[in-house]
Amino acid sequence: MSPQLALLVNPAARGGRTLRLLEPVVRRLRAGGAEVAVIVGRDAADALERACAVAAERPDALVAFGGDGLVHLAVQAVAGTGVPLGIIPMGTGNDLASAFGVPLKDPMAAARTVLRMRTRQVDAVRVRAGLADELFAGVLCCGFDSRVNERANRLTWPSGRARYLRAMVEELRAFRPIPFRVTLDGGEVIEQEAMLVAVGNTGSYGAGMRICPGARPDDGLLDVVMLRAVGKAEFLRVFPSVYRGTHVAHPAVSVRRARHVRLEAPEVVAYADGERVGPIPVTCEIQPGALRVLC
Repeated sequence: MSPQLALLVNPAARGGRTLRLLEPVVRRLRAGGAEVAVIVGRDAADALERACAVAAERPDALVAFGGDGLVHLAVQAVAGTGVPLGIIPMGTGNDLASAFGVPLKDPMAAARTVLRMRTRQVDAVRVRAGLADELFAGVLCCGFDSRVNERANRLTWPSGRARYLRAMVEELRAFRPIPFRVTLDGGEVIEQEAMLVAVGNTGSYGAGMRICPGARPDDGLLDVVMLRAVGKAEFLRVFPSVYRGTHVAHPAVSVRRARHVRLEAPEVVAYADGERVGPIPVTCEIQPGALRVLC
């Protein structure tokens, strides 16, 4: 029987340059025996509404053709439904695709992964911040990294990763350690000034920064990584090691595991899967096995 696939497309991924690859990918999926319906939203809200409506019709998979932001949106539609999530990574970072073993630089290879229809049960995370109540599959960040995101989103130049680098340099000049209060599983409370706190279901964010290198998306636990207050010179020395995941050996870094995490701090905004959640306080709660991913 031909698999029924709903292909959720972000036409703005990589500035719209990925649309030229949409037709070849659709042809490949159809040549592999799939029936493909393409879904394109006018904006994120419309795309989410359409994705939820399609998921309710129980296709054999909802496939996100885009980057981590689109995967994040698709997670909202399929979590808890049993509808598998496929990924054809077309974004800048593609950390979620990487976490689930999807080929990153070959859309046709990713399409073949979808056609195999092999699923893996993984966790999702419910996050609540103010009126926001949503899910994420990767990493939530608060502190220096989320403030860099906020600053980058306000910039109009340059584009791509260069904009993020500019925002990071500018934020570092103004940044001061943040007094955090972190509560784990309603019991252990950690109060300290920190540069950042990350809550990970998977290991990486920001195009390969392995902020939570020990996180596993199917262990029913969240990894909570804290970098305590350090001087800017030391921060600049430690931060690059996040790409290797070796920063966790630094004495200023601590790692905890929990099922429920509450973060409190003044004037900090949380980002999850690279998407803005909202100002904290924020709570994160693991949802074991809430997702089926094609991998």
